[in-house]
Amino acid sequence: MTLLTLGLLYNSVFAAPDTAAAWRALLATALGGAGRGPVLGALALVPVNWGLEAWKWHRLARHLEPVTFGRSLRGVLVGLTLGFATPNRVGDYAGRILALKSRRVRALGAVFLGRYCQLVATVVAGVAGLLYFLLTFYLAGFPAAKLGVIITALVVCGLVLVPLYRSRLLVAALGLWRPLRRFRPALAVMPTYPARALHAVLVLSGLRYAVFCAQFLLLLRAYGVGAGRGPGLAAVAGTFLLKSLVPSLNALADVGVRELSATHLFGLLGQPALPVLSASLSLWVINIALPSAAGLLLVPGLRVWRSRSA
Repeated sequence: MTLLTLGLLYNSVFAAPDTAAAWRALLATALGGAGRGPVLGALALVPVNWGLEAWKWHRLARHLEPVTFGRSLRGVLVGLTLGFATPNRVGDYAGRILALKSRRVRALGAVFLGRYCQLVATVVAGVAGLLYFLLTFYLAGFPAAKLGVIITALVVCGLVLVPLYRSRLLVAALGLWRPLRRFRPALAVMPTYPARALHAVLVLSGLRYAVFCAQFLLLLRAYGVGAGRGPGLAAVAGTFLLKSLVPSLNALADVGVRELSATHLFGLLGQPALPVLSASLSLWVINIALPSAAGLLLVPGLRVWRSRSA
């Protein structure tokens, strides 16, 4: 796993011409002084980003067993590394569960709950962002269509919260279709979380989403993208939503989906594609590639975790 991850990191960061060129341009901009402040700000938010994720997992995992924040942080970083080379980042589940002393099936449900809360934040903000573009660029002069789109957006934001606060309905629905019944034991833990815990996890997910947006906006500023604050934030939110809706084979597959979405949305705002592409690729490098490399240092500890939890 270590050799595979190192190979993927090398191919994606150093061997891939677009990624390597964007990263070199980012360093040149930072060293040149023009974008030093925004770049350093984006880098400084990396530990905040993953610290919030570790705190979120800590809140979820301690419902299953006593666990320290340090162990939760290790599980998050190892999960990030394992998820780097696995379809839909399923290795993230393994890394976090291995950090627990007793690897039970319901721990899968806890990981799913954390990821779903993050998805809720992405969907709610992303729907608002895409709504701005629909109303401004595609539905101008069609008031009836605008009203229909607004109502649809509100319904989508409401429906995305139903599986979170009415998880018993979700678990019951899984039993109606045989191929999905195997997921019931894992998701059965969701109804056991009190509303107060769900509120806390949602707040942490919202804060982490805000950190992501701040990093993207800082990198866009470093590359000279001049979109207004409101439209720029809408484009960032729409980009994150479109990226989340497309299944990925692994973390490398994120490179492309987000970039295509970002260049299209910022193109509607009259921004050139190259600086937007560079900022998006740089965001992937500092938030995914570098922390994945750091998580490699903790992968050998999996054997120790496994023996302790046996």
